[in-house]
Amino acid sequence: MKLLIQIPCYNEAETLEIALNALPKQIDGVDEIEYLIIDDGCTDNTVEVARNWGVHHIVSFTRNKGLAKGFIAGLDACLRNGADIIVNTDADNQYCADDIPKLIQPILEHKADIVIGERPIDETEHFSLLKKKLQHLGSWVVRKASHTDIPDAPSGFRAFSREAAMRLNVINDYTYTLETIVQAGRNRMAIVSVPIRTNPELRKSRLFHSMFGYIKKSVLTILRALMMYKPLYCFTLVAAVPSVIGLLIGIRFMIYYFAGKGNGHTQSLMLACTLLIIGFVTFVIGMLADVISANRKILEDTQYHVKKMEYDKNCSGRK
Repeated sequence: MKLLIQIPCYNEAETLEIALNALPKQIDGVDEIEYLIIDDGCTDNTVEVARNWGVHHIVSFTRNKGLAKGFIAGLDACLRNGADIIVNTDADNQYCADDIPKLIQPILEHKADIVIGERPIDETEHFSLLKKKLQHLGSWVVRKASHTDIPDAPSGFRAFSREAAMRLNVINDYTYTLETIVQAGRNRMAIVSVPIRTNPELRKSRLFHSMFGYIKKSVLTILRALMMYKPLYCFTLVAAVPSVIGLLIGIRFMIYYFAGKGNGHTQSLMLACTLLIIGFVTFVIGMLADVISANRKILEDTQYHVKKMEYDKNCSGRK
């Protein structure tokens, strides 16, 4: 059983060594532990710090591509290097590395494909009251969208089995945390949560520059993921709005018409017809999107089998 711990990095020279020193060197049930960093276009000496420390693998981008791209590149490198379990953590030492054995235990016991660390949000001192409330609200929205019971959706401290990692795709450029939960839930992967501890803040978060920006990007990420996996449901909800309004206006016109007062309400009839047509067209678009979604599932399954053959062949060649 091989564990690979990956750390996405963007100019983390000041904190990376602290995070690396805290990582476990041995875990019961794991035969081999290796470490990988994703150099997301770092302009400081992050890579030098990693090499001097003895990191086994380094994935480098020539320019900054964002957390989501780095995360996926890290998964790809971990799989190519034979990882049976992949743990993702942060370079700012936000998460307590001593909880990694607890994080991977459900995978070792074959009870889960993905495990997400649940932070003590309400007890975290450097989180403002507004941020705590937004974290809870965002997690609730993700739970509804993904049909899971994950209490801390934005947590980046998570573990993946080899099979789960091969099935994940991240489309957005912002973050992987929300989309992967919606994807896993909709694809019926076994996903669980375990309570973890956090460390004192070493630096401010770089993922968002304002609370409004964070909310906007998170909402768009959730909506996009939901529309990808439940397009007919989403478009039906959208189509229902003009359709219901158009139907009510149409009923109102009919009441006036049969009362002999229809001549003065022709505009209502036109508006009702327009709204009903918009609702119908939106529903048809939803049906087409649902067909496209079905084709995407076939492509994802094909991609999984191609990845499996490629990664397994690559690992066999290393032995």
